[in-house]
Amino acid sequence: MTVNRKIIAAVAAAVGEFLQAEPFVAVPVAAESRAPSPPPQGYSPWAISGRQSMMDMRRFLQLRLAR
Repeated sequence: MTVNRKIIAAVAAAVGEFLQAEPFVAVPVAAESRAPSPPPQGYSPWAISGRQSMMDMRRFLQLRLAR
């Protein structure tokens, strides 16, 4: 495959124009300007029970496969 120098020059010029059009500006975000995190969800015994049963089932399957 031959390399067409005109196409390479056009692509390089387009990339250069794009990079100059929108300069990258890194502005550090101050801790005060960040939005506060939402409060944690309340204690849910149903959710904990569900996660515990999923972990138990996985452990049982792993023990069965390890025999």
